[in-house]
Amino acid sequence: MFLCCWLALVAFIPVTLSTNPGVKVKLTEKGLEYGRQLGMISIQQKLKTIKVPDISGKQSVSPIGKVQYSLSNMQIVNVGLPKSAVALVPGTGVRLSIDNAFLSLHGNWRVKYLRIIKDSGSFDLNVNGVTITTSIAIKSDETGRPAVSSVSCAATVGSASIKFHGGASWLYNLFKSFIDKALRNALQKQMCPLVADAVSDLNPQLKTLNVVAQVDKYAEIEYSMVSSPTVSKSSIDLSLKGEFYNIGKHQEPPFSPAAFSLPPQINDMLYIGVSAFTTNSAAFVYNKAGALSLYITDDMIPQSSPIRLNTRTFGAFIPQIAKRFPGLMMKLLVKTVKTPVVTFEPNNMTVQATGTVTAYAIQPNTTLSPLFVLNLETSVSARVFVSEKRLAGAVTLNKMDVTLGTSYVGEFQVRSLDSILQMVLKVVVIPKLNVQLAKGYPLPTIGKMKLVNTQLQVLKDYMLIGTDVQFTG
Repeated sequence: MFLCCWLALVAFIPVTLSTNPGVKVKLTEKGLEYGRQLGMISIQQKLKTIKVPDISGKQSVSPIGKVQYSLSNMQIVNVGLPKSAVALVPGTGVRLSIDNAFLSLHGNWRVKYLRIIKDSGSFDLNVNGVTITTSIAIKSDETGRPAVSSVSCAATVGSASIKFHGGASWLYNLFKSFIDKALRNALQKQMCPLVADAVSDLNPQLKTLNVVAQVDKYAEIEYSMVSSPTVSKSSIDLSLKGEFYNIGKHQEPPFSPAAFSLPPQINDMLYIGVSAFTTNSAAFVYNKAGALSLYITDDMIPQSSPIRLNTRTFGAFIPQIAKRFPGLMMKLLVKTVKTPVVTFEPNNMTVQATGTVTAYAIQPNTTLSPLFVLNLETSVSARVFVSEKRLAGAVTLNKMDVTLGTSYVGEFQVRSLDSILQMVLKVVVIPKLNVQLAKGYPLPTIGKMKLVNTQLQVLKDYMLIGTDVQFTG
């Protein structure tokens, strides 16, 4: 996989109308260096497949005259790429250079001279001082997926040393400078096409890029580019949409991403900045889908709790309930009534949610009799973390404010229910929410890419993930 970790990221295409991104990605020189190491393995394997065509002809050799010769069955036996570099060309693209490469080749020779004399043997060719420079372009294929190609390439062979074995090797030694040149030219013509093939071989890997990644049955997240990549001397900076959508229905939220910038950190291979817009678009999607609601029944309350969801327990705080609905079990419906708001401050991520709690008495025939509706304002703190290639989290309750919305059982003191509602939120609602949050959502990755040595910081208006990467397989 040649330079996959950064070519994939540079190639999020097509570019949409320019707008602020929800997610930013920065690939550092450390990441480029890792890509170079992977690339050299791929190119070395490609150069080992060089097929040098048979060479034959006639050459005048003093003092015996015309000599017919042929070189055949030539095979590459060794390729070395001791020095290579990837350079960023600010505002332009990427350049790969290979210097002081060498290769060895083994083949067979055959001659005929003085019309009747024939001889044959083998030879070894050592080629040194090979240089290859190529420029790599990144574009979109017909499906909008990234595709890469080598747009320019130059290869030169510094020197070649050939040694003949067996038979009339002395004949070849008389005109080996001519043969050296022929073989150098043949090898030189093969190198750039093979490097171009190595680059093109990336495209099947790049097709695994999760430009649109499904999160669950409700949502997917889009990682398309909102502007062209910015190439500087030290990094490649990408602006990605980073927006959640309901599956099958792309509806824009009633808010837009604010501008933000990544800090000048360079210790990790890759930095991913996730803005509050991205998490708020998730809240918009799940609220729109009706996923932020939960029916709570007594069997969801720990058996050890003295508080039960029945009219006896609630009747102790609201006597009218026990009088009008004696001996009945109850059910609560907790749901949001508007999109929760996520905010990022340094080392602190909070979520403000506005919802309602509707209480029902369950009649013997299972019909529900409404008892009251409470307005609920809650604030939770969130802890976010990276789990494999997903961004996950967990929340804890900060505070809760309750007011009476509607009562079907007469007036009562809402504050008397605070302890019950606190318990319901802490032991039922939040644990169930955390089960879902722990599943996380996919970060932008390709193929068998792993994130290692990952760290996460919550900063003003965004969170920053710093990570190294590894490719396996």
